[in-house]
Formats: sequence, structure tokens, C-alpha cells
Amino acid sequence: MQIQGSVALVTGANRGIGAAFVRLLQERGAAKVYAAARDPRSVRAEGVVPVALDVTDPAQVEAAVVAAGDVSLLVNNAGISTGTSLVTGDEAAIRREMETNFYGPLRTTRAFAPALRAHGGGAVVNVLSALSWFTVPGGGAYAASKAAAWMLTDATRLELAAQGTHVVGVHMGLVDTDMAAGMDVPKLSPADLAGAALDAVESGAEEVLGDDWARFIKSGLTLEPQERYGRILGALGAA
Repeated sequence: MQIQGSVALVTGANRGIGAAFVRLLQERGAAKVYAAARDPRSVRAEGVVPVALDVTDPAQVEAAVVAAGDVSLLVNNAGISTGTSLVTGDEAAIRREMETNFYGPLRTTRAFAPALRAHGGGAVVNVLSALSWFTVPGGGAYAASKAAAWMLTDATRLELAAQGTHVVGVHMGLVDTDMAAGMDVPKLSPADLAGAALDAVESGAEEVLGDDWARFIKSGLTLEPQERYGRILGALGAA
């Protein structure tokens, strides 16, 4: 599909990657952009339609569909990271990550699927992570939620194919957002990541590897776990 003339809804649109999606959608000629956030007053972009949307709240998701029934492009960007380990971490925090990072895009995809079908199929973009494919100490909850969202992406791609909906999964390492603040390492620009995702929507690509780290991690998925994690830890130690 083409971004020019499309009607898009972006979750988590008030900052970081979400705000970059909003800006680029406007620059590329989207006819309308719904900028969804828990607090729509936090959306600073001009010329958009702010939408109150907490993706963990089924009632708000249903209300968003009513308010934005003309959507042809859904960008599932909203996400959180609590830094919680799976064995010793707070179970409530683990559930919160799953609710936001997996059940959130599941709810929005299910809710907006009929609208996408009504507008020719359209597209869904799921912002995932290279942590869909590996983890680090203290990152177990986040990685588990993103791994689940990766499979959600594959499953919904198959399930929505009959209605012509194109589903894109976006993987990357660190992006220069609030989530990565304080980490003194190279980071990907939110605009570069959002731009690559929109390019995939237009080209028909199903997966975006946004940076060298995402490409490196995916290249090792066929390795045995010990070899794969030895390779990852070696790269992290050299960084």
C-alpha cells in the first residue's frame, strides 16, 4: 500500500518512535493521522487527531475503533520496559509488560481488522525488538513479551492474508529514546527506524532489521544456544 493518502493510527504516539512515525506519515502525505496515547494532551504534533488510548484497556481500544473507523494503517508502537527478571522479579511487573507489549497489539489488531478489511486490507506495523530473539540478565520480562509479539506478528500475518492485510515486524537494537536514556552506546535514530518501517509498508516487505545489531542477532538464530549466547556476550563485551 502507499502512505500517500492513507489513514493511519499510531499507538504510543506522544514521544520517541511513535512521534517519529507521526511526523513521517505527515511528511509522506498520509491523509489523516490518529495519534494515540494514554493522555492525548501529551501529543504535541500539529494537524493530527489525538486519541485517548491505553492499549491495556479493552474499552478504550473499542472506543478508538469507533473514533477511527477509517484507518487503513495501524502502527502498534506502544510498549514498556520494567527491567524485570523472570525468576526473581515482581510477577505483577511481568504481567504488565505482557499486557502492554503482547496483549496490547493483539487487542488493537483484532479490533481494527474489520476496518482494515473494509479499506482494502491495509497494513499493520508491529514495533518489536532484537530482544525478540535473545535476552540479557534483568531483561527477561521484556524479551519474553517481545518474543510473544514476534509470534503474534507471524500469526496475524497468516490469519489476515485472506483479507489482504500486510503485516510488518520491526526489529532493532537500541533507539535514541527515553527507554535507552543514559546508555552511552550507539543508538538508532527514531526517524530512521520509522522511515524503514514505512518503506516496508510500501514495498511489501514483511520484516525490518533496523540496524546492524538486529541483523547480527538474527544471523545467529540457527546456532545452538551456548554458541549463540557466547557470540552475543562477546559482542556485548566488545561494545
